[in-house]
Amino acid sequence: MDLNPFIDRIFAEDIGDGDHTSLSCIPADAEGTARLIVKGEGILAGVELAQAIFERIGEGLTMEVFIPDGRAVKYGDIAFTVSGKTQSILKTERLALNCMQRMSGIATMANTYMKAVEGTNAKVLDTRKTTPGMRMIEKWAVRIGGAYNHRMGLYDMIMIKDNHHDFCGGITKAILQTQKYLQEKQLDIKVEIETRNMAEVEEVLAVGQVNRIMLDNFDVPTTKKAVELINGRFETESSGGITLETIRGYAETGVDYISVGALTHSYKSLDMSLKKK
Repeated sequence: MDLNPFIDRIFAEDIGDGDHTSLSCIPADAEGTARLIVKGEGILAGVELAQAIFERIGEGLTMEVFIPDGRAVKYGDIAFTVSGKTQSILKTERLALNCMQRMSGIATMANTYMKAVEGTNAKVLDTRKTTPGMRMIEKWAVRIGGAYNHRMGLYDMIMIKDNHHDFCGGITKAILQTQKYLQEKQLDIKVEIETRNMAEVEEVLAVGQVNRIMLDNFDVPTTKKAVELINGRFETESSGGITLETIRGYAETGVDYISVGALTHSYKSLDMSLKKK
């Protein structure tokens, strides 16, 4: 994963032509150490990214890591220390914290959802409902939390949603047009199609030529009925307003995947701070 373009963008956004606060009141040769203090409970994420941020500044900052990504943390835990030029620590502080707080919040939520489906075959997926410019980082946090990534974007998987087959002229036509396109372009990418009711599921089964059937906004009993009808011929995915309170019921239907947009749009950042040691 090439983090440098992302880090360069956040440097440009925050630092601009210089951290004039630190430049004005901190001697250029001053050195120090700061420690990352966790101020809540959850799953830690973003330590590796923080290290890349400190290294990218190119001013000799060094880290000593005590708690790696993916570990459970509690209030008062020290994740790492960073040492070197004080000016450098201060101008990278907020960038590292912003990323880590958000990533840890996402990882914590992903972990909570995965625990809710333990003992079933269902895998919890994220979606494309991510912060523009932050998708790579947010989906990384999902993986750290133990859940799974869906597609990264519009380029690595075909998902024929309701708008697509409505505009195209129906499910059958959309699938056939998709397969023609893939053959013409010589593309080898998976195809998923969204269904809204049992009649649409039956139509997809009649046409075939897809890899996964999404059961969008189905209730639990109808999901179970659809999974039994599909009977392993295609992968299945539940989606649409599934919450922590309802996800277990969906997982127990035998569905393969459950996509949850909340992982990357409704998380709560994990509080933490970087303070002088």
